[in-house]
Amino acid sequence: MANADPLALVGTTIAGKYAIESVVGEGGFAVVYRAQHQLWKRPVAVKVFKALGDVPEADRAKLLDEFVREGALLAELSERSAAIVQARDVGTITTAKGEELPYMVLEWLEGASLETVLADERTRELAPRTIEEAIRLLDPVAEALALAHARGIAHRDVKPANVFVLGDPRAATPAVKLLDFGIAKVVQDAQKMAGAFSKTAGQITSFTPAYGAPEQFNRQHGATGPWTDVFALALVFIEVLTAREALAGDNLMQLAFASADKTRRPTPRTCGAHVSDEVEAVLARAVALAPSDRQQDAGQLWSELREATNMAVKSASTATTGRNVAFAATQPLPAVQALAAAKTTRDPVSSPVASVRPGADPPLSSTGLPMAPIAIALGLLVAAGAGAFVLTQRAHRTPSIAPTPSASVAAVASPPLADAAGACPPGMTRIPGGQYFMGSEERDAVENEKPVHQVTLAPFCIDTFEVTVERYNACRDVGACKKATFNAWPALGDKERAIFDPLCNAAAGEKLAKHPVNCIDWEMAEHYCATVGARLPTEAEWEFAARGPDGRKYPWGDDPPSADLLNACGTECVAWGKAHGQTLEPMYAADDHFATTSPVGSFHKGRSRYEVEDVVGNVWEWVSDWYAPYVTTAADAPKGPKDGTERVIRGGAWNGTKASWVRPTFRFKDEPAKRSYGIGVRCARSL
Repeated sequence: MANADPLALVGTTIAGKYAIESVVGEGGFAVVYRAQHQLWKRPVAVKVFKALGDVPEADRAKLLDEFVREGALLAELSERSAAIVQARDVGTITTAKGEELPYMVLEWLEGASLETVLADERTRELAPRTIEEAIRLLDPVAEALALAHARGIAHRDVKPANVFVLGDPRAATPAVKLLDFGIAKVVQDAQKMAGAFSKTAGQITSFTPAYGAPEQFNRQHGATGPWTDVFALALVFIEVLTAREALAGDNLMQLAFASADKTRRPTPRTCGAHVSDEVEAVLARAVALAPSDRQQDAGQLWSELREATNMAVKSASTATTGRNVAFAATQPLPAVQALAAAKTTRDPVSSPVASVRPGADPPLSSTGLPMAPIAIALGLLVAAGAGAFVLTQRAHRTPSIAPTPSASVAAVASPPLADAAGACPPGMTRIPGGQYFMGSEERDAVENEKPVHQVTLAPFCIDTFEVTVERYNACRDVGACKKATFNAWPALGDKERAIFDPLCNAAAGEKLAKHPVNCIDWEMAEHYCATVGARLPTEAEWEFAARGPDGRKYPWGDDPPSADLLNACGTECVAWGKAHGQTLEPMYAADDHFATTSPVGSFHKGRSRYEVEDVVGNVWEWVSDWYAPYVTTAADAPKGPKDGTERVIRGGAWNGTKASWVRPTFRFKDEPAKRSYGIGVRCARSL
């Protein structure tokens, strides 16, 4: 039987592009619809917040502004983790009754909530998961929460109904997303203004009692925060482990008593699980009565839990805390902007800098994507997704409400997904398989960095350092590789040869043995990699190795480029330009001590989260792909188009002048036959 349509939206089109097809589900404060994106012909979920309909007119504008800010929060969080459902758009609609209601457009997911999965498994009497299986299932949830907690943001309604499982829930590494971030403040304020706080179980509340921490029932226990999510995540983990709910109770009062019962804490053993003393201690701390006695964030909880089970702790490459946490905070993020103003990025092809640096800054395409991204309030980029968004609810559970963001903003290094066994040879770094969002939604992102789209990769190996002169010349010296001693590109004149040919490092031999090889075309790069039993990385592999899955802006985090992080254009580069009749602008006002290229590994602080060195700056790197605009569909191991006229290069060079050009998402392209002092190579291997 079809779901009722309380807002009478089925058959209408929202914002001229979302054709409403059917009602997916209805909760206490929202109705979720399936819609079709009219331009991209792909399904999306449209969540309309009916709770605001009862708010007095005088307060509505304030709440709508707040809703926009919360939408921006969700968009930023979801961009930085594939484990958080993506926000696509926000706006308001006027219903047939004349009510102005806000809506949010979310990616369309195929699968079922963890609540539905666990209920089905109980019906089929499947054996509960082992502790290792339970950890792997909830790894993405811990990742998503750790990302938010590192920014001082709490979810406050972590429960199985807000955990969405895509595909086989018993797979070795299940794909999971956390739902309903970013709406609590606006809904809670709407409830207060509409006088809805008198409602109790079975109606709208600000959390789900079956997973409520003591402080959510009674503020005398303390304030809510990330530690509140720690409590709920522990309860969800115990339920996955035991196939039974951790808190016993049939109504609000019983659940409140169970949550705060000093004589029986909801630990694995009290719920019937056989676990080690170490695991019991970790979970007992997570469900402590006093918030101050718990782990203070999900990263800390998950790190302790993995250690207690002798599972490898998924740690970031750079941590700023004194403890060993699974998801350590790194660099500060830019503040979320409520409405992103349009901003035009200067194309290197039209800048005077680019015209005198043909090797380092090859021109971008003058054409955009086949279909320009739709402009959205908040600057959100609509990207295609797949699947079914499901809203489920038990009788005594209430719709999800997420928290108000704090002013604290710090990036978080999310952990890699589990990967298959395999080792890389010396000199290469192992990159775990997993999924991430390729591309950029930064306000200064150019069209060929868009749209952001989800990519899934198998584990692979990549050179820790760029291929050096020493390594390349060893191949040359046995007749297996061509010489790399001169530049070659159309219209290269004698004056430019005199300036740039001395920058071909291989000609200097031992003097520059540890510098990256340059002045090689795409075929030379590909041939070298094949000769040493490797291959060129795909564009998707290169970006993942440089950036990881957490959406960081640069390999090291979100701090802007500086002289101690990479070899780009500093004051030394400007001085070199003046001495050679070139006008160069500094990317940073400091001397990085290398006028041109530097020995590989000279900027250890700027390594990627996987400890890949010099992945931006020094020289651009050929990748295997032909250049083409991105497509919007998610893909497994994309390899680009089958043919083309230009190949992709990534990573920036020593004379790059714009910070955006050394973003791992930034794409340049050039003719495969080009040899340039600004282009080198890094090899990869499949596992």
